Parts: sequence; structure tokens; C-alpha cells
Amino acid sequence: MTITTSTPRTLRTAPIGLRAANAWVAETHRHHGPVRGHKFSVAVVDAQGSIHGVGIAGRPVARVLDDGEHLEVLRVATDGTPNACSMIYGALRRAAIALGYSPENVLTYTLRSEPGTSLRAAGWHAVAHTTGDTWERPGRARVDRAPTGPKTRWHAAMTTA
Repeated sequence: MTITTSTPRTLRTAPIGLRAANAWVAETHRHHGPVRGHKFSVAVVDAQGSIHGVGIAGRPVARVLDDGEHLEVLRVATDGTPNACSMIYGALRRAAIALGYSPENVLTYTLRSEPGTSLRAAGWHAVAHTTGDTWERPGRARVDRAPTGPKTRWHAAMTTA
């Protein structure tokens, strides 16, 4: 009896510019579009150089956290390739720490309905739940283009809350 297995894809991380990362996000992300700016971005590529996912890290969206000491993973999008999402979160986490960010100040959010399996696999920890809300305020009209429901906040720290 012969058992055949598929050859595992050899994946690696690689740098990617914001324009290319945003193009990937525009095509593949389920509920968010491109971002306006970033600190750095990474891609997961195979041996032929084909992109299977991207991650974009930048300034925190919440003003109270935009203090120069926090970094937020703004987007992660993949084509469903196994382990690509975990590789991206791990690479973003390691790069942020290498750049001098405290692991407790490296954060991201997921919808409460998302399990966070890739984040846990990459060493992230759920630290809080938010109620979600619109960004619109009196005197500051906004159109919400993304889900505004409850979210889970994750930190790259090695401790849990």
C-alpha cells in the first residue's frame, strides 16, 4: 500500500512595501480595505516568490494609544495557505520587538467571532474585550466601512490578563 502525501509548501517571510501590501489587502481581506500608512509590512512567500499573505503594522488607530510607544497590527490577509497567518503574526511580533517596542505595547484586534488561533500560535495573548462602536461623534461625521461590533484585543506580550 502506497500512501501519497502532498509536498508541503516551503514558506518564508519577506519585506513588502505598503503599495503592494495594500493591493493584496484590497483583493483578499474579508472586511477591511487598504490602510493609509504604516511603519512596516511583511509578506509570506513560497519558493517561487508567490505571495500567500501580507501583514501591515502601523500607528494605533485609537488616539489614546498613538503615543509613539504603541504599535498596532492593522491588517493581516492571506489566501488561506496553511500557517501563513501565524507566520505573519509571528514575524510582525518579532520585528516590533526587535525595533524596540515593548511586547505589551504591540497590539491587534479581531472580531469577537474570530477564534484567534493564528494569534495564539504566534505567541499573542487575548487581554481584553471591547464593546465596539462607531467612530462617528457629534461634530465629526464618519461613515463606518468596517464591522463596528465587539472585538478582542491581543498583545504580543508573553503574559495573559
